[in-house]
Amino acid sequence: MTLRRGFKKEANEIACETRKELHLPKTAALNPWKLAEHLEIPVVTLSSMTDVIPDAVSYFVRTTNRSEFSAVTVFRGLERTIVHNDSHSTGRQSSNLAHELSHALLLHPSTAPIDACGCRNWDPVLEEEAEWLSGALLISDEAALHIVRTNMTAEAAQTLYGVSGQMLTFRLNVTGARVRVARSQNFRMRNFKAGRWSRR
Repeated sequence: MTLRRGFKKEANEIACETRKELHLPKTAALNPWKLAEHLEIPVVTLSSMTDVIPDAVSYFVRTTNRSEFSAVTVFRGLERTIVHNDSHSTGRQSSNLAHELSHALLLHPSTAPIDACGCRNWDPVLEEEAEWLSGALLISDEAALHIVRTNMTAEAAQTLYGVSGQMLTFRLNVTGARVRVARSQNFRMRNFKAGRWSRR
C-alpha cells in the first residue's frame, strides 16, 4: 500500500500544528494521553473492564495473546472513546494510543468492526495513514533531526519521547535524519574551509 502523494508532508505538518496547540516546540515529546485529553477523547484501559468482560480481559492480557489486541476506537454517535491494552509496554501503549488519535485527527469515519461476511472490517488506506501519522506525532521530523544533532543515545531518546526502540529506529530511518544531519554538517564544513582558505 502506498500513501497518497503529499501525505507524509501533511502528516508532519499535523504533528507540528498539534504540538503548537499543546504549546510545545516542534522538537518536543508529545504525550498521547495529554493529547487525548486536549481532544476530549476519553481513554479507557482494558484492565479497568475486568468486571464487565472478565473473559476477554483475561485472554488479551496474557503474554501469549496480548499482541492480538492493541487499541480500538468505540463510537457513540459522533463521540469517540479509545479502549487500549494497558498490559503492553509503555512505548507500545503510546504507539497504540497515537494510532487511534491519528484516526480522529484525520477525521476518519466510523465503520462497523465486522463486515457482512463476519470478517474484520479493515480499510488498509486509513490504517496506513493513521500508522504514519502516529509515528510523526510521537517523533516529528524535527524531533528526529534533534535526536541526531544532539547525539542523543537510543535509550535517552526512547525515555524522552516515550517510544519503543522499534518506533525510534523507524522514525530515524524514514525521516532520513542521520543522512540529512550528515549532509548539513558536511556542507557547513566545506563552506568553512572555503571561507578560511579564501582569506589566505
